[in-house]
Amino acid sequence: MTSPDRARRVALGAGGAVVLLAALDAYVVVTVLMDIAHDVGVPQNHLERVTPVVTGFLLGYVAAMPLLGQLSDRYGRRPLIHACLAAFALGSVLTALAAGEAMVVSGRTVQGVAGGALLPITMALIGDLWDTRDRPLALGAVGAAQELGSALGPLYGGVLALIPPVAVAGVELGGWHAIFWVNVPLAALAAVAVQRTVPSRPPAARARVDVVGGALLALALALLVVGLYNPDPATTVLPPWGPPVIAGGAVAAAVFVWWEIRSPVRLLDLSAARKGPLLATLAVSFLTGAALLVTMVFVQFAAQTLLDEDALGAALVLARFLGALAVGALLGGVLARRAGERAVAVPGLLIAAAGYWLMSRWPLDLAGAGLAVDADLVVAGLGLGLVIAPVSSAVLRVSPAAQHGVASAAVVVARMMGMLIGVAGVSAWGFHRFQSLTAHLDTPLPFGVDAQTYQRRLADYLAKVDAALHVEYTEMFLLTAFVCLLGAAVALLMPRRAEAASALVGAAPGEEPGPVS
Repeated sequence: MTSPDRARRVALGAGGAVVLLAALDAYVVVTVLMDIAHDVGVPQNHLERVTPVVTGFLLGYVAAMPLLGQLSDRYGRRPLIHACLAAFALGSVLTALAAGEAMVVSGRTVQGVAGGALLPITMALIGDLWDTRDRPLALGAVGAAQELGSALGPLYGGVLALIPPVAVAGVELGGWHAIFWVNVPLAALAAVAVQRTVPSRPPAARARVDVVGGALLALALALLVVGLYNPDPATTVLPPWGPPVIAGGAVAAAVFVWWEIRSPVRLLDLSAARKGPLLATLAVSFLTGAALLVTMVFVQFAAQTLLDEDALGAALVLARFLGALAVGALLGGVLARRAGERAVAVPGLLIAAAGYWLMSRWPLDLAGAGLAVDADLVVAGLGLGLVIAPVSSAVLRVSPAAQHGVASAAVVVARMMGMLIGVAGVSAWGFHRFQSLTAHLDTPLPFGVDAQTYQRRLADYLAKVDAALHVEYTEMFLLTAFVCLLGAAVALLMPRRAEAASALVGAAPGEEPGPVS
């Protein structure tokens, strides 16, 4: 291996490491949401108050990803990666020190902004260092790091949360706090690796940045999330401000699309790709992301509330789904190469829909259901996993090679947007459903009754709360099944293999085939 090749691979390893670090933290919090809720004073019957811990990170991640990627064109890759790693460490410290909901959400949002920028910057770095022919393999390696983070994040969080609680100078270092403290030395090590391996290139002073597009995208997503968040879902699904704020988000999204069509500088410039297949493929990625995060959050909740598992135990329950997701992703890549992306994505989403329908029929006594719970999680995970590779491959297929980096980032942006909007919307319905089911319950108090009577009333109350949680979770899984069915219908619009093959006919040697419909 020549010295330039070795240097490129080392730089790719450093870039992949920082992407993996950010991806781990995108999913790590789902394992310890219940622990965070307990420590910041959120009761179990008001878990809607911790959803901003998830959506805050995702909002920052999605909103910052395209804009900060463009900033790296102007100011250089290495300085932007360093800035993002520093901000990521700062957000981790804020989260670890948090004693209330607002500080946890603020810290996670800062983490999200920094983490979201690392993926497009790394992909742009690959565009700098690799030629057109070898670039897809390097992009695939970075994409694998992103997917590995989604698979390992919950387990990673569950293991770190086992660190015994220990306070130094009044600062808690153990438990869920350890997940965020460990990011500080990891970010420092990553910064050293980046400094030593990523080449320093002069910034492009004339590189233009679509600040207006970035601001419009952030505004649209923020308004949608705020409109869907209801801190008091006892009587309505949406808060009083919900409908007008959501309408404002829709208007901002429309203005964003209008701006991107007409602006000479775009956040994600895929103008050379065929719009129909591209939009269909990105929509499939969006819907898959919605199903994925709803599963990650609410399987954890179900395990911790109905099975009385701790953080690691709940992560191990979720591991059935994540393991099948990884197997499905590998299998989907092999099958898509033979049969085409559409022929794998549609059945995959139908399999996932079947898995979620089975999950919607889980009994109240989950512990007594035995292997049925594991089997249902495997079916859902395998189905969603089958979609991952075909979506990424289809977007690259309908885009010219010069835009493969942007196209790969667009897939991740669409999936993260699906996670953000999906978990916000489905949670709004689910938490309202729980509150409506428990509105008539009175919490028993140990006053004026003997201990035996109090314990009997408390047990009866907790049993009714568990029954309400069971209804909430199973109905949310049923909604997710419909999301997958919608995804299967949209996947029918993805490019066919025959169309892709026809695009190669007549291409001259060394000539890039044109995008296909």
